[in-house]
Amino acid sequence: MPTVSVNRDLLFKAIGRNYTDEEFDELCFQYGLEVDDIVDDPEKGITYKIEVGANRYDLLCIEGIARSLCVYLGTQAQPNYRLVPAKEPEKYKLIVKPDTSKVRPFVVGAVLRDLTFTKSVYDSFIDLQDKLHQNLARKRTLVAIGTHDLDTITGPFIYDAKPPQDISFIPLNQTQVFRGDKLLDHYSHDPHLKEFVPIIKDKPVYPVISDQNGVVLSLPPIINGDHSKITLQTKNVFIECTAVDKFKAQIVLDTIVTMFSQYCKQPYTVEPVQVEYPNGEVIQYPTLLYRDQEASVSYCNILAGVSESAETISKLLTSMSLTAKPKGEDKVIVRVPPTRYDVLHEVDIAEDFAVAYGFDRLAADMQMPPTNTVGQEFELNYLSDKIRLLMSQNNYTEAATFSLLSKADIGEKMRINIDNYPWVRVGNPKTTECEAVRISLLPGLLKTVAANKHISLPLRLFEVSDVVLKDSCPETTRGVGARNERHLSAINYNVKAGMEIVQGLLDNIMIALKVPFTEDKSSKGYYLEGKDYPSFFPGYSGDIIVNGVAVGQIGLIHPEVIMNFNLNNPAAALEINLQKVIDITNFGQ
Repeated sequence: MPTVSVNRDLLFKAIGRNYTDEEFDELCFQYGLEVDDIVDDPEKGITYKIEVGANRYDLLCIEGIARSLCVYLGTQAQPNYRLVPAKEPEKYKLIVKPDTSKVRPFVVGAVLRDLTFTKSVYDSFIDLQDKLHQNLARKRTLVAIGTHDLDTITGPFIYDAKPPQDISFIPLNQTQVFRGDKLLDHYSHDPHLKEFVPIIKDKPVYPVISDQNGVVLSLPPIINGDHSKITLQTKNVFIECTAVDKFKAQIVLDTIVTMFSQYCKQPYTVEPVQVEYPNGEVIQYPTLLYRDQEASVSYCNILAGVSESAETISKLLTSMSLTAKPKGEDKVIVRVPPTRYDVLHEVDIAEDFAVAYGFDRLAADMQMPPTNTVGQEFELNYLSDKIRLLMSQNNYTEAATFSLLSKADIGEKMRINIDNYPWVRVGNPKTTECEAVRISLLPGLLKTVAANKHISLPLRLFEVSDVVLKDSCPETTRGVGARNERHLSAINYNVKAGMEIVQGLLDNIMIALKVPFTEDKSSKGYYLEGKDYPSFFPGYSGDIIVNGVAVGQIGLIHPEVIMNFNLNNPAAALEINLQKVIDITNFGQ
């Protein structure tokens, strides 16, 4: 959760009244915020560190916090953010060149006219950009913000991508000219900017914004030019945001202009900028889009656990900067402003209603449910825990292996054709070790044995966990196209395979499950039926049959599998589908 540091005196001045620390903490709680810390600095005065929601971009600066609290307290109406005609629309156009598609294809822009900066406003302006860079912009990988003194540059502006050796300019707060590639080498050692250098360092071209005279405004996402830097004397601000995600850039731009347009000569007004793309498409930014969203009164009441009228809900939502009005008895129409990109669904409106109603009041209104139910442990988990205890009593050590493996681990190394199995492939895996979801626990145990060859023999390991298989049946997959199965796998690794040891373990498991051994295949119980599997030595493997249904395999692991996992001793193993065992034996009933 982002934490915003605000000066107490400046905040109280913006709100219009003073509070004690306890009173302000209570006010923040009522609005859904939290005062995380109070710092008393002899030079800066008292600073509140306020924790805000990660999706509330409008609360990342003192302007947004003060404005929202004023609306909540009823001392200020919700502002009306609006676009005014640009004085020279052709002059302040952004022209996008084709090569930008190779690095950061999108750009948006806006102009704040007749803006008055003070030291505190300037600091807040810079701090909001930093917060947006770290939060929504994902450390500038998605969006990079550039702000410039409009009176020092000449439009229209060009957004291009050039080879680094063709870019030269004086970066912000520097005195000498740097070439593009040398600039990134310089900032690769800068404590504040070095983390952004890798974003474009290996690209064949670097994005660059320049004006009509060739003056470089910025080299996004690294640094602005010194020529157009903003000072306390700046009156007109040109804002540009380059991005790989156009919608994120729109949110960032709308957030900045709505927060700081209050300092313009005409408060809450913004001049648009035309963005012209290579295909001839022209888009105007910022959007400052207001949209109407309908919410059900009954839905809001059910989620909050209260019973309020449409009029009351509308009034409470309006106090949360969501202007609302009733539409009949069971509907409210909410006008979502351009500052509230966090409102995506009716549930977000219900959440704001609950906040405005008061979380402290909700507890008092809650009632005990009319039904009385008793919970119990899920039987599959109950069985799994019992099996874990039993395995440890049989001197086996539990392993916890990764669910993701390489395709080779579950296929070639196990001597099976993976295409004959309903395995789940991982899209865009970061490494080859995470290509597939396991279909058996045995490969993971073999890798664990290989990583612990230095331990004295015998090595007896087990695991009780899930495997994942493709499945098109909606009843078993809940529509996701795959299902989980709970398996038990155990391995005995020694100088001698010890097939009898693993079979003895199987006998103990079946005794614990109250499944008797039977030689009569038509009666209830379990028995072994010989069957060859590619992963096991021919003639030394078979199915584990319970009540006539195969629930697992047991056998001597094939020497090729042993060598494929870089092992040099034989091993015997078993694997049982515990889900099937429960279904067949009615365990726990």
